[in-house]
Amino acid sequence: MKVLAFAASNSRKSINKDLIRYACTRLTDSDVEIIDINDYEMPIYNSDLEEAHGIPEAASRFLDKISEADALLISYAEHNGSYTVAYKNLFDWASRKKLEVYQGKPIIMLSTSPGAGGAKSVLSAAVGSAHFFVGKVMASLSVPEFYKNFHRDKGVITNPDLAAQLDETLSALQQA
Repeated sequence: MKVLAFAASNSRKSINKDLIRYACTRLTDSDVEIIDINDYEMPIYNSDLEEAHGIPEAASRFLDKISEADALLISYAEHNGSYTVAYKNLFDWASRKKLEVYQGKPIIMLSTSPGAGGAKSVLSAAVGSAHFFVGKVMASLSVPEFYKNFHRDKGVITNPDLAAQLDETLSALQQA
Protein backbone atom coordinates (compact mmCIF):
# COMPACT_ATOMS: atom_id res chain seq x y z
CA MET A 1 0.00 0.00 0.00
CA LYS A 2 1.35 3.44 -0.94
CA VAL A 3 0.74 5.95 1.83
CA LEU A 4 1.11 9.71 1.39
CA ALA A 5 1.95 11.34 4.72
CA PHE A 6 2.28 14.96 5.75
CA ALA A 7 1.90 17.38 8.61
CA ALA A 8 -0.60 20.18 8.06
CA SER A 9 1.99 22.68 9.25
CA ASN A 10 4.59 24.80 7.53
CA SER A 11 6.85 25.15 10.56
CA ARG A 12 10.34 23.69 10.14
CA LYS A 13 10.22 22.66 13.82
CA SER A 14 6.68 21.27 13.71
CA ILE A 15 5.88 18.69 16.35
CA ASN A 16 3.27 17.33 13.94
CA LYS A 17 6.09 16.61 11.49
CA ASP A 18 7.83 14.69 14.28
CA LEU A 19 4.63 12.74 14.91
CA ILE A 20 4.22 11.96 11.19
CA ARG A 21 7.81 10.74 10.88
CA TYR A 22 7.34 8.46 13.90
CA ALA A 23 3.96 7.18 12.70
CA CYS A 24 5.49 6.33 9.33
CA THR A 25 8.06 4.10 11.03
CA ARG A 26 5.14 2.11 12.44
CA LEU A 27 3.72 1.42 8.94
CA THR A 28 6.08 -1.45 8.21
CA ASP A 29 4.04 -3.02 5.40
CA SER A 30 3.59 0.19 3.43
CA ASP A 31 5.49 2.26 0.90
CA VAL A 32 5.39 5.69 2.55
CA GLU A 33 6.11 9.06 0.98
CA ILE A 34 6.33 12.04 3.32
CA ILE A 35 5.77 15.42 1.71
CA ASP A 36 6.22 18.92 3.11
CA ILE A 37 3.40 21.38 2.49
CA ASN A 38 6.05 24.10 2.11
CA ASP A 39 6.64 22.62 -1.34
CA TYR A 40 3.13 23.74 -2.33
CA GLU A 41 3.26 27.39 -1.34
CA MET A 42 0.74 29.63 -3.10
CA PRO A 43 -0.69 33.11 -2.66
CA ILE A 44 -3.48 33.41 -0.13
CA TYR A 45 -6.65 32.15 -1.77
CA ASN A 46 -8.81 34.88 -3.22
CA SER A 47 -11.53 34.47 -5.83
CA ASP A 48 -10.24 37.58 -7.61
CA LEU A 49 -6.81 35.97 -7.97
CA GLU A 50 -8.40 32.77 -9.21
CA GLU A 51 -10.41 34.69 -11.81
CA ALA A 52 -7.42 36.71 -12.97
CA HIS A 53 -4.72 34.02 -12.93
CA GLY A 54 -6.40 30.63 -12.55
CA ILE A 55 -5.45 28.01 -10.02
CA PRO A 56 -1.73 27.76 -9.21
CA GLU A 57 0.11 24.72 -10.53
CA ALA A 58 1.09 23.77 -6.97
CA ALA A 59 -2.54 22.86 -6.24
CA SER A 60 -2.46 20.39 -9.13
CA ARG A 61 0.83 18.91 -7.93
CA PHE A 62 -0.65 18.39 -4.44
CA LEU A 63 -3.75 16.73 -5.89
CA ASP A 64 -1.53 14.53 -8.08
CA LYS A 65 0.34 13.33 -4.99
CA ILE A 66 -2.97 12.36 -3.39
CA SER A 67 -4.05 10.63 -6.60
CA GLU A 68 -0.88 8.52 -6.67
CA ALA A 69 -1.43 7.24 -3.11
CA ASP A 70 -3.60 4.41 -1.85
CA ALA A 71 -4.09 6.05 1.56
CA LEU A 72 -3.33 9.25 3.46
CA LEU A 73 -1.77 9.91 6.86
CA ILE A 74 -2.15 13.51 8.04
CA SER A 75 -1.21 15.17 11.33
CA TYR A 76 -2.92 18.49 11.99
CA ALA A 77 -1.28 21.34 13.83
CA GLU A 78 -3.70 23.65 15.59
CA HIS A 79 -3.52 27.44 15.49
CA ASN A 80 -6.10 29.15 17.68
CA GLY A 81 -8.35 26.09 17.58
CA SER A 82 -8.30 25.65 13.81
CA TYR A 83 -6.16 24.69 10.81
CA THR A 84 -2.86 26.40 10.19
CA VAL A 85 -3.14 29.15 7.60
CA ALA A 86 -0.62 27.35 5.38
CA TYR A 87 -2.65 24.13 5.25
CA LYS A 88 -6.01 25.88 4.96
CA ASN A 89 -4.69 27.86 2.00
CA LEU A 90 -3.31 24.77 0.27
CA PHE A 91 -6.57 22.93 0.88
CA ASP A 92 -8.68 25.86 -0.35
CA TRP A 93 -6.74 26.15 -3.62
CA ALA A 94 -6.81 22.37 -4.12
CA SER A 95 -10.56 22.26 -3.52
CA ARG A 96 -11.08 24.92 -6.19
CA LYS A 97 -9.33 22.62 -8.68
CA LYS A 98 -11.09 19.47 -7.45
CA LEU A 99 -13.71 19.50 -4.68
CA GLU A 100 -13.00 15.81 -4.03
CA VAL A 101 -9.60 16.69 -2.56
CA TYR A 102 -9.22 13.36 -0.73
CA GLN A 103 -10.34 11.41 -3.82
CA GLY A 104 -12.01 8.60 -1.90
CA LYS A 105 -8.79 7.61 -0.15
CA PRO A 106 -8.79 6.02 3.30
CA ILE A 107 -7.28 8.46 5.78
CA ILE A 108 -5.73 8.26 9.23
CA MET A 109 -5.89 11.66 10.90
CA LEU A 110 -3.63 12.61 13.80
CA SER A 111 -2.95 15.74 15.79
CA THR A 112 -0.72 16.87 18.59
CA SER A 113 0.05 19.98 20.59
CA PRO A 114 2.06 20.94 23.66
CA GLY A 115 -1.13 21.20 25.71
CA ALA A 116 -3.51 18.68 27.22
CA GLY A 117 -6.00 19.17 24.38
CA GLY A 118 -3.66 17.63 21.81
CA ALA A 119 -5.16 19.80 19.03
CA LYS A 120 -8.50 18.03 19.35
CA SER A 121 -10.40 21.04 17.98
CA VAL A 122 -8.72 20.98 14.58
CA LEU A 123 -8.76 17.17 14.49
CA SER A 124 -12.49 17.18 15.13
CA ALA A 125 -13.03 19.71 12.34
CA ALA A 126 -10.90 17.68 9.91
CA VAL A 127 -12.63 14.39 10.73
CA GLY A 128 -16.06 16.00 10.60
CA SER A 129 -15.55 17.62 7.21
CA ALA A 130 -13.56 14.92 5.38
CA HIS A 131 -16.64 13.32 3.83
CA PHE A 132 -17.48 16.60 2.07
CA PHE A 133 -14.17 16.21 0.22
CA VAL A 134 -14.60 12.46 -0.40
CA GLY A 135 -12.30 11.31 2.36
CA LYS A 136 -12.82 8.08 4.28
CA VAL A 137 -11.51 8.61 7.78
CA MET A 138 -10.59 5.16 9.04
CA ALA A 139 -9.37 6.32 12.46
CA SER A 140 -8.03 9.34 14.27
CA LEU A 141 -5.90 10.05 17.32
CA SER A 142 -4.97 13.15 19.28
CA VAL A 143 -1.64 13.01 21.13
CA PRO A 144 -1.77 15.40 24.10
CA GLU A 145 1.16 17.06 25.87
CA PHE A 146 3.62 16.34 23.10
CA TYR A 147 6.76 17.27 25.02
CA LYS A 148 5.75 15.07 27.94
CA ASN A 149 4.92 12.07 25.73
CA PHE A 150 7.47 12.24 22.90
CA HIS A 151 11.28 12.13 22.92
CA ARG A 152 12.30 14.44 20.07
CA ASP A 153 15.94 13.36 19.96
CA LYS A 154 14.97 9.70 19.61
CA GLY A 155 11.87 10.48 17.55
CA VAL A 156 9.56 8.18 19.51
CA ILE A 157 6.47 8.30 21.67
CA THR A 158 7.59 7.55 25.21
CA ASN A 159 4.17 6.94 26.72
CA PRO A 160 3.46 3.22 26.18
CA ASP A 161 -0.32 3.71 26.25
CA LEU A 162 -0.18 6.40 23.56
CA ALA A 163 2.25 4.32 21.49
CA ALA A 164 -0.21 1.41 21.62
CA GLN A 165 -3.10 3.72 20.72
CA LEU A 166 -1.13 4.99 17.72
CA ASP A 167 -0.39 1.46 16.55
CA GLU A 168 -4.07 0.57 16.89
CA THR A 169 -5.07 3.71 14.98
CA LEU A 170 -2.62 2.96 12.19
CA SER A 171 -3.83 -0.64 11.95
CA ALA A 172 -7.07 0.73 10.50
CA LEU A 173 -5.16 1.25 7.23
CA GLN A 174 -4.72 -2.50 6.95
CA GLN A 175 -8.52 -2.83 6.94
CA ALA A 176 -8.89 -0.29 4.15
